[in-house]
Amino acid sequence: MLGISIYLSEKNIEKNKKYIEIAKKNGFRSIFTSLHIPEDDPSTYKTLLQLLGAQAMENEMELMADISAKSLTHLGLDYSTVSEIQNWGVTGLRVDYGLNERQIADLSKKMKIALNASTLSPVFLDELLKYGLQTENVEAWHNFYPRPETGLATSYLIEKNKWLQSCGISTMAFIPGNDEMRGPLYKGLPTLEKHRGINPLHAYLDLTQNCYVDKVLVGDISIKLETMEALSKTKDFIELKYKPYSQEEEILSTFEQVHTNREDPARDVIRSMESRLYGSFGEYSLKPVNTIIRKTGSVTIDNELYGRYGGELQIMLTNLPSDEKVNVIGKIIEDDLSLLQYIGAGKKFKLKRV
Repeated sequence: MLGISIYLSEKNIEKNKKYIEIAKKNGFRSIFTSLHIPEDDPSTYKTLLQLLGAQAMENEMELMADISAKSLTHLGLDYSTVSEIQNWGVTGLRVDYGLNERQIADLSKKMKIALNASTLSPVFLDELLKYGLQTENVEAWHNFYPRPETGLATSYLIEKNKWLQSCGISTMAFIPGNDEMRGPLYKGLPTLEKHRGINPLHAYLDLTQNCYVDKVLVGDISIKLETMEALSKTKDFIELKYKPYSQEEEILSTFEQVHTNREDPARDVIRSMESRLYGSFGEYSLKPVNTIIRKTGSVTIDNELYGRYGGELQIMLTNLPSDEKVNVIGKIIEDDLSLLQYIGAGKKFKLKRV
């Protein structure tokens, strides 16, 4: 599942409304908001949260709110009445401190609960289970880290998430945005330190393919529309932006379809299973042309000199020498090169001209 973060502010009500609508249109199904960020005005919590809840319901999106005992007070609620927050459109709560094990377990019987993944230990989980924790209503959420150099290590995230999933608890982590960043540092809000400042799509694929993460939220205020669209497409294929070298529209448009990397993936290249079926051109189109050095990210088509391989589209995973039998028709843009590692056996991809 994909989601966004909305930070409560009177001046951003209309902007947030539009952002939520765009996110919904692109398949995002979750909204996160925090009620104890110190630079916010607590006196506006209730009105703004109710408004956000209404927007979430209107767009059929879940709304998870980060709360503490203090923020409950600002909302005019306490532990015994907190489930009333569901009437506002809040579908779940992220609880970190201020509630004990019994209270957390009781809440899990009424609504979705997100626990701090970093502090969730076997001993703590056993205590929660003793009080009747409903694991089907529980998620383990990792924090985001505004200050550079403080994000988590990949090895820790993987180890923690494997244990959590073995306990029947789904996991969530944050990726940074690439549009409007969250203050006061404006350095991105990732869970993993290595994701700070990188392509959000790369961060998403890393979390979901390598790190045992079930849900991914954008921590920052917003991401670019083209990134949101690319993220929404990952359930079907990975979109790769490329700059064409060829001027032959017939070739370019024909190969800008969905491809599947072979089930027996090559070490050095991504090989399209479908391309030889797509590539039925006249003799001229498959003549040797632009048979230059094939750098990492080069998009190539085998020409007529390769016989039955003619028409096969490949993307280079490493630098390879020129080959008179291989035409170079374009190159993946620099920002998308990191995505190539996620196109493994049987993975689908699609080229997008820029």
